[in-house]
Amino acid sequence: MTDNSIKTCALIGAGAIGSYYIYYLSEKMKAGFSVIADGERADRLKKGIEINGRTYYPNVRRPEEAHRVDLLLIAVKYTALESILPDLDKMIDRDHTIVLSLLNGVNSEEVIRQAIHPKNLVWSFMKIQSTRTGHSIVFDPERTLGLYYGIPDVKQVEDSPVLKGLSDFLGSTGIRSHFCPDILSELWGKFYLNVTSNLPQAVIDVGVGALEDSPYLKAVADGMGQEVIRIAEARGISISSVLTGPVNSRVAAKSAAYSTLQDLRAKRPTEVDVFAGEIIRLGKEYGIPTPYNEVVYDFIKALEEKNAGKFDYGDQ
Repeated sequence: MTDNSIKTCALIGAGAIGSYYIYYLSEKMKAGFSVIADGERADRLKKGIEINGRTYYPNVRRPEEAHRVDLLLIAVKYTALESILPDLDKMIDRDHTIVLSLLNGVNSEEVIRQAIHPKNLVWSFMKIQSTRTGHSIVFDPERTLGLYYGIPDVKQVEDSPVLKGLSDFLGSTGIRSHFCPDILSELWGKFYLNVTSNLPQAVIDVGVGALEDSPYLKAVADGMGQEVIRIAEARGISISSVLTGPVNSRVAAKSAAYSTLQDLRAKRPTEVDVFAGEIIRLGKEYGIPTPYNEVVYDFIKALEEKNAGKFDYGDQ
């Protein structure tokens, strides 16, 4: 980047994670902040999005209208990631734009690197517990840990002009953010939390507190987690030290439903392929058995089929 200051920011994806940035940046940046959408999605956003009880009307722009944006935040569902790759070239300036992928999972950065130059990309993830009901999203700003970011093998913000520019910007916004000297370990630590918390509670439709209160559900979560640890180690990533840190701390109430259970209750497609599905895929690649993740994956896929009406047999 020839100029490290961030004056314009664009967001792709206005769901549970994207809403966090609409909440903090809409008034702070005014016209400098926009949400990228077109067609029906753009029309829907222009009608407003309710966040924490207030309706926001973000600046909605088409991809080509955001050309040379300083900071691009990608917060779409993983299932939509491939479809937005052609649009990235319309927005990104190779020598200027910083790109953050805020998606769940551990491989969205690898997918995005197919479409952009690696030097534009900062690894990142969000730690937020939010609830989406229809077009309304609620999260607690005080309990939200926020954004974690870094670049592999860069140990200090000052060692990278890109990270320095990003850090200065974030510090001026109110967004809670944390630089990670070992971002890959932290990313996999968050992935471990998603796999072991999101999925087991979704199978039996209970609050996340059951993971502590039921020895049976905890045994399933622990089995899934051990498979994550073994695969991370096979990739040369140690996550043992981060599992007891703040990234892996549970800040939600015992009654909380994480995203997979929220999706199932709302009869939306889940991101189980990003979680257990990715562990199964990597397990095959490295020759590591993943029986716990395979069983939970099958149960959640069957629940998706149930939501789609596949088992509405009537009097058959």
